[in-house]
Amino acid sequence: MADEKVTGPASYFPSIEKKYGQPIEHWMRELEKVADRKHMEQVAYLKNEFGIGHGHANALVGWFREHNS
Repeated sequence: MADEKVTGPASYFPSIEKKYGQPIEHWMRELEKVADRKHMEQVAYLKNEFGIGHGHANALVGWFREHNS
């Protein structure tokens, strides 16, 4: 049986973990701190506080909002 290909925001997770040295759960905890903010404000938080690139930050926020609405 072939493995299903991961798509959407989660497809970025392996590279996010490799580049920033933290598991995805770490970033989800960080986003919980700013859960009341709008999407782009959350993206800006990750970019400004942790130096995460826009695409990776957007993927993390997209997944977080999809699973925490």
